[in-house]
This record gives sequence, structure tokens and C-alpha cells, in this order.
Amino acid sequence: MPGRSHAAASVSPAVPAAPAGAPASFKLRIVGGLGSINQYTRQEEPFWTQELERLSAGRYDAEIVPFDRAGVPGLEMLRLLQLGVVPFGTALMSSFTAQHPEYTAPDLAGLNPDIATLRVTLAAFRPYLEKALREQHGIEVLAIYVYPAQVVFCKKPLQSLSELAGRRTRVSSSTQADFVGALGGVPVLTGFSEMVPRLTAGSTECAITGTMSGNTVGLHRLTTHVHALPVTWGLAVFGANRAAWQALPVDLRTLLRKELPRLEAAIWEESERETMEGMACNQGASSCTGGRKGSMTLVPVSQKDEIRRREILESTILPRWVERCGALCAQVWNQTIGPARGLVVNSPK
Repeated sequence: MPGRSHAAASVSPAVPAAPAGAPASFKLRIVGGLGSINQYTRQEEPFWTQELERLSAGRYDAEIVPFDRAGVPGLEMLRLLQLGVVPFGTALMSSFTAQHPEYTAPDLAGLNPDIATLRVTLAAFRPYLEKALREQHGIEVLAIYVYPAQVVFCKKPLQSLSELAGRRTRVSSSTQADFVGALGGVPVLTGFSEMVPRLTAGSTECAITGTMSGNTVGLHRLTTHVHALPVTWGLAVFGANRAAWQALPVDLRTLLRKELPRLEAAIWEESERETMEGMACNQGASSCTGGRKGSMTLVPVSQKDEIRRREILESTILPRWVERCGALCAQVWNQTIGPARGLVVNSPK
């Protein structure tokens, strides 16, 4: 199972073994990430339901439910964590857009053309995010997860990003909409469950979604071309209500601080691998093992595409994000990601 070895570290000496057959002395209840994807089924769920008990020699265990099956509105997760209604939960960072757009900075459209760049971007932003969530919301950040690359699938031939001009394209966020609009396309904000029906009905011609999630819902049959550029990725914060975190036994907090970074690393590796495998499966390559083989045309990122991405990022994506977000976003950007990426933004007038 990919990445499991990272979660399966040696037992912390601070956690004494429980007597054989004794029940766990403390049971955590976790709200995890999206339930239908491998990052949850192969990494999050096994960590909490199997690894925690093993790592703590039977003293602690947990139950976990994905937020999209827990009846927890994704847009409310930050507030529910702050209130302690959800003591330990996972929030998609894209869900912060309306009330806290400054937190969405690391995954703006066109900002991270590969996962290595995303790592640099997040590393520059993470100290600010952790401090802000702790001091302003009473939330302790325990891990930041990533989902596979979000790329463009189209029903008609596509040779470059510029050919999205005039095409109705499914987007899932305002920053993706800015990206498509800057290319002359027509962004159509669409929920994941509505993506296939709209493509089938012809009300959209293209869609931005994950390389493997697109394969899972059948885009390898519905569309013919897939562009290799990651438009966005998808970051999620796993955090704890600060009071709930402080109420945990000290040895359990120590154990989680040690092991959750390993779970985080395993999820990042899983997402990087799945980004590549999703592309392989959509093309029908022999390396496809985890998806369904299609016969799509993979459109590589040309030099022209790369130049266009950078132009759109600087001329459209960043200015519109700052316009929506205000002076705070400009200040945060110029203190965190801006210096790391060599991109300065101007405060709104």
C-alpha cells in the first residue's frame, strides 16, 4: 500500500503498552477528507483506524468519517472547528474563499505548474497560516494534505491552452474561473456531481478536474484530449479545536506531532503518484494499474503554454485575487509567497 510505511513508524517510548485485550484508554473521533479518493482510503483511514492503535501499543484508537459523508458542510468546517462542534476535522482550503480568501493564496490558478513548486509555495506560506488559524480561530494545524493535479479535459481537439477560447469549461473555484476567462474561455461553475451530466448534455465542452478523479467518473470516455498543465491542485488543512487538542493526554499529543507529518508526507507522495497514473490511465498507457484505460490524447505543456500561464498569473489571477480580498491579501502575499516566488503584488487603491 503506497506510503503506508511512512505512517508505520516505531512506537513512541512515551506511550506504555496496554494490557493484552484491554480497551483503548482514549478514542478520538476524526472528520477526514473526501471519502471517495485514494488519499482517504489508502492513507487517512488506515492511519486512524489501524496505525494509531499499533503505534500507541493499544492505548489509543480513533474512528474517522469523511466530511462529505458526515453531514458536515464543507464551507462550515472552519467555523465548526473553531466552535469545537468538530474537535478534529479536515477543511478544504478552497472552502475559505468567501470569508477568508487570504488563506487560499498557496493554490491560486496557474501558480504551481508542478508539485515541487507547490511545496516551495506552501513552505513559504505555512508559518503564517498556522499562526493565523491558532491566534484568530483557536485551531491547531496538525497537517496539510494535497490532492492530485487539476487539469483540463476537452471533448474536441486541443493543441494549446489558447484554444480554450470560446469553450464553455467547467470550473470549481473563482481562481479557476479567472484562468479560463483570461484564455477567452467561458467558465461554468459546476459541482463535481454535475460535471458528467453537463458534459454529456453538451452544456459544457471542457472540464477542469483531477487527473484520476476525471478517470474515475468516466472522462476518459466522454472527452478526447487532456492538457498536462496543473491549473490548481487542492490543499486541505487537518486541524484541531485548540481546547480539544490541549485536553488530550500529553503522550498522545506527542505521538500525533511525531506521526502526522509522516502521514502528511505519505499523502503528498500518493497525490504525486496518482497525478501521473491518472494521466497514464487516460491515455491507455501500460503503466496504468489503478484506473481504467482510455485512449485520450495527452497535450504536453509547450513553451507557449508556459509563457501564457505566467502572463495570466501576473496580469489576471493575482490582481483579481487581491481585488476580491483587499489590502490584507497583498500584505500577506508580499510577506510570504511573494519573496519565495519572486512575485510582488500591489495593494488595491
